[in-house]
Amino acid sequence: MTANSTPFDPADATCWIAHGRRPEHAALLAAVWTDLPDLPSDVPLAARMARSRARVAALRPFNDAIREEAERERQRANFASIERRVANNAAEPFDLAILHGQAHHGYDWDTSVRYAQARYAAEAGWQPRDFSAPPGQTTPAYAQGFRDGGGRFDDLFDVARRSYAAAAREEILPTAPARPQLARPLPSSWPIPTDTPRPVRWSRRMLIIGTALENGAAMLDMLQSHPGHRELRIIIAAAGHGFQAWNAAPNPEIKQPADQLRALLAGSEHDDLLIVAHGEDLTWIDRHANILPLCRTMERTRNSAIQQRAQFRVWLERGFDAGETIASGHIRWSKMAKGLSGRLGEFVTRYAGPEGPRRHRIIVQLADGVLATGFMTPQGEPLLPEAIISNKAHLRKEMTAMLRRFAAAIPQPGSNDTPPPANEIDKARPESLVP
Repeated sequence: MTANSTPFDPADATCWIAHGRRPEHAALLAAVWTDLPDLPSDVPLAARMARSRARVAALRPFNDAIREEAERERQRANFASIERRVANNAAEPFDLAILHGQAHHGYDWDTSVRYAQARYAAEAGWQPRDFSAPPGQTTPAYAQGFRDGGGRFDDLFDVARRSYAAAAREEILPTAPARPQLARPLPSSWPIPTDTPRPVRWSRRMLIIGTALENGAAMLDMLQSHPGHRELRIIIAAAGHGFQAWNAAPNPEIKQPADQLRALLAGSEHDDLLIVAHGEDLTWIDRHANILPLCRTMERTRNSAIQQRAQFRVWLERGFDAGETIASGHIRWSKMAKGLSGRLGEFVTRYAGPEGPRRHRIIVQLADGVLATGFMTPQGEPLLPEAIISNKAHLRKEMTAMLRRFAAAIPQPGSNDTPPPANEIDKARPESLVP
């Protein structure tokens, strides 16, 4: 339950890198904190506030650059998604209009979408209506798309003419054959990990991880911190090369990637599948989606490196060992004046404050505020409603584990006595609680 950790030093670039920042970003952040560190608490408040404002001003160009980079990545990913549909012969006329707006008019993503909306409305015989502009007005991109689709703003009979033309096209053109539906959703469309699905034993979980990850090493360190990862089936996916088991050499006799994946999945029965990949690796996994097993829970990480680490942490916390029983369900977290608290069913776990140097106390209570004594696991092991940890960074993780164990517990026989209030626990606390 306890773990050693290095204090976070914002003036140290390695600390920022460990938290998911790229090396060039980490170096800049560390330089700003080196030049403008926090002032001691005995310095006048005005000076400390001035130092904070100076640091915010120094970081403003960096934050602006991050937002601009994120916007460029969003637009690149959106256009790339449309291009993949075109390459797979799955594009709709609306998708083609978006690419036309980009290629022929130089529009960005949002402007290309407005262009496509106008062109689609014109070709369908609808009234022009630009929802991104005030009523009765249109943006230049929308007006261009409306004209390219055959619309005329100065024609009194424009709507009637286009409606008639659209109906005539439907009568002349043969009915397009129904597009075959995929038997299962592609991994790129799977949802992000949450704490809502039912926890699963490690032996029935599977992880597919790509090779081109910014924070792949950090995620593998997180994975290895859980003892149950040894029972987890881990597959490495490398775009254009193939699939292989983690920490194992590929089988030289199996050349085709599809056969490699089938061999790795042979005899497997899993309830929980997570994919940690993006870019070409994720596209590569999509191409082999028909080989993947159908599981009760299928998820993938997405968005920024920091968000992916948080999502991966949630997924890891849903695993449990054989013989262990934990409850499922969404934990409702709240930040109260006295500290963090979470609730699941009739149980509430909360941070009860520091317990000496580098020690922190967690307790579990019932909904009425009394200590949750008199409970045991389904295997008959008594549960202690208090724990002491040495690393506050693991607070939410430890609170989650305690809460799920209690929510799956049963009352001990003969435990009908009223449990003592939480503030009475200090009168007699067993030493076995101290790790």
